[in-house]
Order: sequence, then structure tokens, then C-alpha cells
Amino acid sequence: MLPAYEAPLARSDFQNVRMTAYTHTEADHTQYGARNALGGQLHAAGPAIRRAENVARAVPAEFDAQLDYQRVAYSGAPRQPFAMEETTATATSTTTTARTRTARSTKSVHGAKRAIAVAKKTPKIGSAAADWSRWPAGTTFRLLSTGQIYCVDDYGWALSGRNTIDLYMATPREMNSWGARQEPIQILKWGDPVQSMRLLEPRQGYKHIHRMVLELEGQDQAAAGLQ
Repeated sequence: MLPAYEAPLARSDFQNVRMTAYTHTEADHTQYGARNALGGQLHAAGPAIRRAENVARAVPAEFDAQLDYQRVAYSGAPRQPFAMEETTATATSTTTTARTRTARSTKSVHGAKRAIAVAKKTPKIGSAAADWSRWPAGTTFRLLSTGQIYCVDDYGWALSGRNTIDLYMATPREMNSWGARQEPIQILKWGDPVQSMRLLEPRQGYKHIHRMVLELEGQDQAAAGLQ
């Protein structure tokens, strides 16, 4: 029997969500190993960073590469930070002799500056499982209590029709340490429900997936009545 149905949370860039944890060695996940529902590899998030309330909404370009699957709904190039740090020769000569061109270039070395990209370390993105009708595959969010970032790339029977997100942990010890808690999150990027539907439709032989499809189709009452 499916879990009791909960009315969806209001869609917002800031939400308060029940967070649980799972790992690939649990009895109900061993058949899948450390693979997610998209066919890629499950990833544990990097260590806690800081409390990150009301931080700027930005998505590193490396999300999809880190998570080992084709990007679901990413568009737009990230902005690259710059710093004025280096000097270089920028003068160009219009004379016809090599000596004049060399002299003019040498004089400009000490005065010119150019903008160079500042390298930033990309945070390690963790895997999360959720109901894809509420958080479509590819939805990326930040835990405001820790600063850690997760991406929805998995789903589970117990999450269908529920306002719960399951965070992937590398070990049972980390999973048990997390337990279940209510967490404020910031959505950095919403996944694409059309892409999620395309992935789920062929798998509707499973009740929990059929419930997600019904909700994606806007048939909330039918989804709630599915047992």
C-alpha cells in the first residue's frame, strides 16, 4: 500500500521541508546499488559549510557533470567573477618597423591591466530522492542550516505523494546520525516537470510512479485516492 497522501507544499524558492536520509546499502536499495533513478551515480554532499540564509541564487555550471547524468533543465550561462590583478602589454603599434613595435610594447607593460577570471572551488553536490511531481528531477537546492547543496536525481516508494526529501548519505552511520528533521531550504534551480514526465511514463507499472504521473498531469484527486 502507498503511503498516506499529503497535499503538495506551495511552490516557492524558500520552503520548510521534512528531510530524511538513506544510503545505498539499505535493504530496499541494495538491488539498485549506488545508482540513482536517472541511471547515474549517487553522490554524497560535501561537508557542512555555514548557515546560508538568504544567499544569492546561483547555480555552478558543473552541476550536471558532477552528478554524472545528462542535464535535465539547465539554461543560461553562469556569471564568472572577475578581479583586476594582472598587468600585461596591450599597446599595438601601427608603424612598419619591428624596432618601433617592440619599444612601444615594452613601455606599456607596466601600466596596463586586464580582467582575469577568479577560480572558485565548486561545492560537491549531493543526491536527493523526492516525489518528482513536487520537486522534478534536476531540482537543485541548498540546506540553509549547513550550506550543503543537493540535486534531486532519485525517487522512492515511501516518498510518493509526500512532502519529504530523502538525502543520500554515504554510510549507515551518517544516515542514522541525520535521522529526520524539518529543514528550511532554498531552491537554486527547479527541474523540468516535462522531462520528469517523459522519464516516469514508461515506468507506471509501479504504483508510486503512477501516483507521481497523475499529479504531474494535474489529477491530484486521483493521485490522493490511489492506494
